[in-house]
Amino acid sequence: MAKTDLPIIEQRRIEANIIKPIYEEMKAELGEDVAKRVIGNAVVKAAIAAGEAYAAEREDGKTDLKAFFSLLPQWTHGGALEIEMVEESDDALAYDVVRCRYAEMYREMGLAEIGHLLSCGRDGTFCKGFNPKIEFQRTQTIMQGASHCDFRYTMPEESVD
Repeated sequence: MAKTDLPIIEQRRIEANIIKPIYEEMKAELGEDVAKRVIGNAVVKAAIAAGEAYAAEREDGKTDLKAFFSLLPQWTHGGALEIEMVEESDDALAYDVVRCRYAEMYREMGLAEIGHLLSCGRDGTFCKGFNPKIEFQRTQTIMQGASHCDFRYTMPEESVD
């Protein structure tokens, strides 16, 4: 997976501009459900690969929650996500996203119907690529109409590096 110095939100904008006409064509040819499933599956696989690449590039070799949390500024860069921290410990990381410029961007691009596939769908799978022992739970997203996104990451104590 090629690394870039572009902020993640700009990477997502570029990807969305490429995916949009492909999604529209797939939707016309195969139907909306199939098009969404294909896009969602492809993004999940890309997220796992990205997580694995980030883990492999760690000089210290650590892939615990602290190492995982150290990546967050790449996603929040430039105010792309505004978060409120709920908990940060060796075995739990919890925060709420109270503003998501990714969601705003996808709406502006006319991609609100698949924005959750293009970004939100990566959240739980990226961490699986980074460290399969990290557990992720989220019950709601701004992208799908909630007031905030509730990110909850845990790592069982026996799994902590």
